[in-house]
Amino acid sequence: MRFETIVAILQSEHDATRVLDCAIPLASRFEGHLVGIHAEAIPAAYTSATGFPDTEFLQVSAEINKERTDKLRAAFLKRTEDAGLSYEWRSLESFSGDSALTGISSVRAADLVIAAQRDIGGDEGADVDSLVYEAGRPVLVVPHSGAIITSFKHILLAWNGSKEAARAAFDAIPFMAEAERTDVLVIDPPDVPEHSAHAAGAEIAAALSRHGVSVRVSIQKSDGVPIEEILQDRIAASGADLLVLGAYSHSWLRELLFGGVTRTVLRSIPVAAFLSR
Repeated sequence: MRFETIVAILQSEHDATRVLDCAIPLASRFEGHLVGIHAEAIPAAYTSATGFPDTEFLQVSAEINKERTDKLRAAFLKRTEDAGLSYEWRSLESFSGDSALTGISSVRAADLVIAAQRDIGGDEGADVDSLVYEAGRPVLVVPHSGAIITSFKHILLAWNGSKEAARAAFDAIPFMAEAERTDVLVIDPPDVPEHSAHAAGAEIAAALSRHGVSVRVSIQKSDGVPIEEILQDRIAASGADLLVLGAYSHSWLRELLFGGVTRTVLRSIPVAAFLSR
């Protein structure tokens, strides 16, 4: 299994560098076709004091948008051509100017989507939350700081038996098959007669092992500790360099209002995160 079509979401110069640092080595390794997507907001007409549209503002906005697009396009073309990749560039416009949402039709035709994690406490960058929820394709989220790793050696799979977790596990097989080890972490498994807590994770581990994945299962009680904190601690303790997670196992509205594992991962997990739903 390989990622034949990879989409890189490039919102700004800062996140474009980090996304391409990840996307280009992966596209080279999988001999895939790399699609770069950048969107700009359609300039909105403001009314001048005389009651007419401020055409000067529209012109300046359009020029700024074009300059930013040209810079990103030039950087994308240079790096992909230097790497000898099959590629294409797509410049888009929308009212939001969000590259992730504006390019959703392209995203849904990809094997893998790569986007940058937003800075903690900031709203800059593409709307990765909506991208993960709407894409229907696996999204690899690059952390907003630290080294960019593309040859994952130690993968942590958060497993709760949900359809989202199953989707993520099998979508991530190309990475797991290359990794030295994949840990399946089961937190608070149900202990019911038809499915013992000690057997939790065994079935998915066996299925992954048939794909040549080196798997180890561990079970942990949360004892009231938030799941996202357990994942952060396990990553730090184990040295895992990729987290595989089924996204939005709970409703998106609940996560939006009260927070949740997915939203925490999309903002503060210090390693790359592979999410599907």
